[in-house]
Amino acid sequence: MSDDTQNRKPLRMPDDNQVFATVTDMLGGRRVTLRCADGEERMGRIPGRMRFRTWVKEGDIVIAEPWDWQDEKAEVVWRYESDDAQQLREEGHIQ
Repeated sequence: MSDDTQNRKPLRMPDDNQVFATVTDMLGGRRVTLRCADGEERMGRIPGRMRFRTWVKEGDIVIAEPWDWQDEKAEVVWRYESDDAQQLREEGHIQ
């Protein structure tokens, strides 16, 4: 087994209604600006369950779930650690 496959760990991937996104700006009040992989820029909301357990900052790679009723807004559902984001880049999931 090569060294690359030993260090690889299974990562959470977006569901059908979710997309990869990059946090581009912190707006305050649990709100962020997201640049999504589908080409859209959305306002993201960090839910209360993530608020103190997972610190989200500019440049982070996250999974966002666009709202059904307002496509220009999305819910942040997962944040990747920097090592995990690097693995996603190497595997070609994100740029």
